[in-house]
Amino acid sequence: MFPRLLAVTLLLCACVPADAQHRNLRDHGIATGVLQPGQWNAITDVPGVEVGQKTLVRGDSVRTGVTVVLPHAGNLFRHKVPAAVYVGNGFGKLAGSTQVQELGNIETPIVLTNTLGVPVAADALIDHAFSFPENADVQSVNPVVGETNDSYLNDIRGRHVTRADVLEAIRSAAGGKVHQGNVGAGTGTMAFGFKGGIGTASRKLPATLGGHTVGVLVQTNFGGVLSVDGVPIGKTLGKHYLSDELNDSPDGSCMIVVATDAPLDARNLERLAKRAMLGLARTGGIASNGSGDYVIAFSANPGVRIAHDSDSPLRQVAVLRNDAMSPLFMAAIEATEEAILNSLFHADTMTGRDGHEAAALPLDEVLGIMERHGYPVVR
Repeated sequence: MFPRLLAVTLLLCACVPADAQHRNLRDHGIATGVLQPGQWNAITDVPGVEVGQKTLVRGDSVRTGVTVVLPHAGNLFRHKVPAAVYVGNGFGKLAGSTQVQELGNIETPIVLTNTLGVPVAADALIDHAFSFPENADVQSVNPVVGETNDSYLNDIRGRHVTRADVLEAIRSAAGGKVHQGNVGAGTGTMAFGFKGGIGTASRKLPATLGGHTVGVLVQTNFGGVLSVDGVPIGKTLGKHYLSDELNDSPDGSCMIVVATDAPLDARNLERLAKRAMLGLARTGGIASNGSGDYVIAFSANPGVRIAHDSDSPLRQVAVLRNDAMSPLFMAAIEATEEAILNSLFHADTMTGRDGHEAAALPLDEVLGIMERHGYPVVR
C-alpha cells in the first residue's frame, strides 16, 4: 500500500507545483480579454507610477498592512495629477474623495489600508506632504485613503497600522514587479469566500490606437459568484454567495486604482473609472449592500499635470477626445478583471484572529474546470 500511496501523493504534487499559488492568471495559460498586457502586467507599466507596500503579520491576530500607489515620484502637492472617483457602492471610507470630485486632481499618494487605519494613514500623508521643503507654506492637504474591512482575520480594533508604516510603504515605492496576494493592504482580506488580497494587471493599446497603457491595482475583499474568463467557477465548486456550502456575506469592499499614461482630463477619467466596475462584474462581484466599491482613476501623463502655482489664470493642455476613449474603456475593463483574479491566484491560505481561516483558491480544482472548458492550462 505504501508505494501506491507515495505514487498518488507524488502525482497530486505534480498537478499544481508549489509555486503555482504565486503565479498570475495568464501564467497558467488563461489570458482574459483580447488586449495585451504591458511588460510587468501591473499598474507600474504606466510610466512613472510606483507601488510600495508594508505587510503586518504578527502573532496570531495581526493580519493587515498598507499599499501605496504614487502617480509620480515627485512632489505631488506642487505637481498634481488629473483624477476622478467613481462610487460603485458607497458603504466604505474613501478619505479625500469629495475634493477629488470637485477639483479633478490628486495631490498626495493614494494609500490603501484597513477600515480603522484610514485616519492614521491620512495623517501620514500630511507628514509626507510637509516633508518637501518647497511645501513649507502649505496650510491644507487633501490626503486620499481607501480601505476594506479585514476584521475576519485581523485584530482591526487594535489599530496596528502606524504613521511609520505608511511612510515606510511610501519610501519603498518603486516601479517594476508588484507583489500580490497576501501583502500590504491585502494581507487580511477575502474575496468570493476565499483568501483575497492585492492584485494588479495592465493593458497596452496597439500603436494604431495611441499605444497608451492602462494599469489597475485592486484590494479585494468582496463576494458574489466567482467567474474566471466567463467560466462559472464558484457555481461549479458550489462555493458562492447564497449557496449551501458557502452562505457567507458578500459584503466587504473592493478598492480599485486605475492609472493611465493617456492624456485625459478629470471628466474622461471618471468615465474610465466607471468601466472598472464592469471588470468587477465580470469576475462575479455583485457590489452588495455592505460593500464599499470605489474606483480612483488618474492620468500619469506629464503633459496634463496641474501646477499648484501659476502666473497665468489659464491652463492649456491637449487631452484625448471623447471618441478616442473606447479602447481605453476596454483596457480598463480587462485589466480590472484580471487584477481581481490575480489577487486570488496569488493568495495563500491564512489563519488569523480567533483562529479564523481563509482558504486559498483551490487551484487544482479551478484549473481542472478551466481545462474542461477548453483552456490549454499550464500547471
